[in-house]
This record gives sequence, structure tokens and C-alpha cells, in this order.
Amino acid sequence: MSRIAAALALALLAVLAEAAEPNPAALKKAVDQILDRPAFAAAFWAAEVRSLKTGRVLYERNAGKNMTPASTMKLVTTAAALDAFAPDYRIRTTLESVGRLDAKGRILGDVYLVGRGDPLLSAKGSDGRTAFDSFADTLLAAGVRRIEGRLVGYEGLFKDRRAEDWEWSDLVWCYGAEVSALAWNDNCATLEVAAGERAGEPVVVDRTRSRYYSLVSDATTSPTGTKSDLTLVRELGTNAIRLSGTQPIGAESEKLEVALEDPARFATSVLAELLETRGIQVSGGVATSSAPLPAGVRELAAHDSPPLAEIVKGVNKPSNNLHAEMLRRLLGARVKGEGSLAASLETVRDFATRVGAPGLASSLRDGSGLSRTNLLRPHDIVELLLAMNRHPHAAAFRDSLPIAGIDGTLEHRLRGTAAERRVQAKTGTLRQTNALAGYATNKAGDRFVFSIVLNHNALEGREGVSAIDEFVTLLAR
Repeated sequence: MSRIAAALALALLAVLAEAAEPNPAALKKAVDQILDRPAFAAAFWAAEVRSLKTGRVLYERNAGKNMTPASTMKLVTTAAALDAFAPDYRIRTTLESVGRLDAKGRILGDVYLVGRGDPLLSAKGSDGRTAFDSFADTLLAAGVRRIEGRLVGYEGLFKDRRAEDWEWSDLVWCYGAEVSALAWNDNCATLEVAAGERAGEPVVVDRTRSRYYSLVSDATTSPTGTKSDLTLVRELGTNAIRLSGTQPIGAESEKLEVALEDPARFATSVLAELLETRGIQVSGGVATSSAPLPAGVRELAAHDSPPLAEIVKGVNKPSNNLHAEMLRRLLGARVKGEGSLAASLETVRDFATRVGAPGLASSLRDGSGLSRTNLLRPHDIVELLLAMNRHPHAAAFRDSLPIAGIDGTLEHRLRGTAAERRVQAKTGTLRQTNALAGYATNKAGDRFVFSIVLNHNALEGREGVSAIDEFVTLLAR
């Protein structure tokens, strides 16, 4: 083929590729009609859409402006984690001790429950058992009947239990739970509240069992057809929970979650209580430590987490803040030698520069997006998504994202639209903020990458979410 013919062929392919994409002028007109509605006159939109095939910008509005990203921040954290560790990476939690096991079944010394950042430690396997059940089995099989010392929860791998600017109102609830290298049940108490048989009777509460926290309930059952008005209160600095209000007969049970103080002590207490029920006594009670482990410790039992690909799914699909924060600190600990927000920011900054989106690390206050002072530009999020589409671990990253109308935080959105099953994206929601970023495929099979953010939205309804859904539906047609 002559040079002229080859050049003509390449030009033709380029024209065909552009022809398959939405016309930018037509797309701009359709999108602007959504974003320029009077309801959003006082709010601020920023967005970018690009072709995944060519990288061509198909739509742009304020894409170079800093925006509060909410939970689309988790895209940065999970991408950096996959890049640093690979999808098959597992996190090991161990029981360790320097004390010997004597002929009477006693471990003569403290036993350390060593947390290394596994957010799924309390997850049940296919047999319905947890890591702590496995630990008890291992100790019993070794002949252990008593720990002549303390059971110490070791959490020294991580620093910074919270971001410095998280709001006080967030800290009581599960989405704002303290961060620790040793976590159990997302560092929360879970209450399942159901009505009693008759009006006026106490409600039925099924809860996370532990003596670590207290629960006082004066909630009662109300007549059929009335509204539920359950209220859960925990004062900061305590683990005393109070449940009040009513639950009507015939209503579905209600799941309530509240964060607990000192999560490492909570996890260690749960293990001590389990060991006690299995016939292993802990004579010295429960303690926690961040000091270096004593010299000469040996491993008594171990549990490996599911692979990182599954952990990342557990971050992005349900938008789990704690799991994102644990991954963020794990980046600092394993790459920079310190499990702090500052050290992990250096890791994220290195990653962002390497993938061609240095602006990603300009103002990151946490790993989850709960901080209201995080700032990201939609353009940088799009650059990240483009880079991850080329990344060796692209499949694990993409598979972690919610699928429109199917699962995660998009399960109940975009059903029955062109976007159903054709959009995989991370949601973001804070007060006055809505966001969505990810990948879209249209009916012709063309793929796009996008980021859209709404800030300063004072409307109390779902107008912002609805507008974003209309936006991605346009891309998927």
C-alpha cells in the first residue's frame, strides 16, 4: 500500500471514529438544557465527557474547577490501592505471643490480636463462621485453655483515627466510624428493630452481641398503619446507646447502626467474649496497644482477608467510608512506612503523577470523601478513569463500580432507562453535593468516560440526582 493510500485509510478511520461518537454540539445543547434549569441557578455544575477510544472531549463545563467530590473520592483511593498492591493481595491478621504454652493448657503471658488493616475481618465465610471462630478453633486444637495474661488488641500500624475536618455530627454514625488497623463489624453496633405482637409492648431488638457497649431501650410497638419514629442516641465519648420511639405492627424490621468508640478495644473484647464461650479464659482482661510488639513474638493463629479485588468492591459498590479510610492508611503504611493520612497522600501523589493526573493529589483530606474540604477537578477524575482503563488491573477496578439499575449505590437508580447496565460509576453524596463518575456505553457500543459534580445545591429534594441521571442517560442512548 502506498503512503498516500495508507494516509487516506487512516483519515477515513478517524472520520468513522468521530462519526460514531455523539456530536459535541448536539450533546452540549442537550446537557445544558438539563444543567441550566432555574432550579440550579444558584448552584454550581462541573462536568467532562470524553471518548474512551480517542480521548476526544465531547462535553466540558467547568471541568478545570476544584469541586467537593464527596464519595467519588473513593475512585482515587481504590485505584491507588490496586496499583500498589494488585488484585490478589491479602491482608493477614494474627494472634501472637511470647508466652509459652505449658502442660496445663495455659499461655503464660499476653496474647496479641495484631490488626494490619483488614476491613472484612468480621465477614462470615460460606460456613457462616468468622476469623475469630477460626482463631478459637486453632487455639483449642493446640490445647489452649487459658491465657495467663491479657488479650491485647494491637493497632499500631495506623495513625489518624479521623480526618481533621470531619464534622462532629458524623462521628456517632457508622459512616463516620473511627479508623483503626483492627476493625470489627465496621466498628459499629448493628441493631435490627422489629415491632412486638401488640401495641404498647416493647420492640424486639436483635443486636451485635458484646458487653463492650450498653443498650437501653424504651421503644414500643405502635398500632398498624402508624409511622415508625425510632431514635438512636449515643453521646460522644461513651458507648452507651439509647433507643426510643415506636415501630408499628406489620412494618418491616428496621436496621440501625451506630459507631463505637475505641474500635480496637471493641474487636478485642468481642474475641475475648467468644473465647470465653468456647472454654478459653483470659485472666488479665482486655487491653489495646500501639507500641511496638515485644521481641520474640510467635504466631499462634492467622487469618488472611479476601483478595484486594473483593475489598475494593466492598468500598466502591456500597460506598463504605471506613474501608476506604483503611485502604488509604494501608497505602502509607506499606509504601511509605507510616500508616498516616500524610504519608498516604505522598503515595497517592506519586501514583497520580505516574498516571498523568497530578491534580488528583492537590487537596485530599481523607480517603473516603466524607471531608467537606476535599477538592478534585472533574478533568482529573476523567484522567484517572482513562488511565485505569489502560491499567493492568483495569478489570478489577471497573468490576468494583456500581452497575446502573443492578447493584451498589446505583441499584435503584436508572432502572428502565438506556443507562441500565450500560453505566458503571461511583456515586457521591454529601449535604448540598451530588456527583457521579465512571464509564458509559451507548447502544452502538461506543464507550465514554465522564465525571459530573453538583456543588452548593440548596434544594432538599432529588433534583440534583435526577439531573445527573438524565445526563448519563444521554450518554447511554
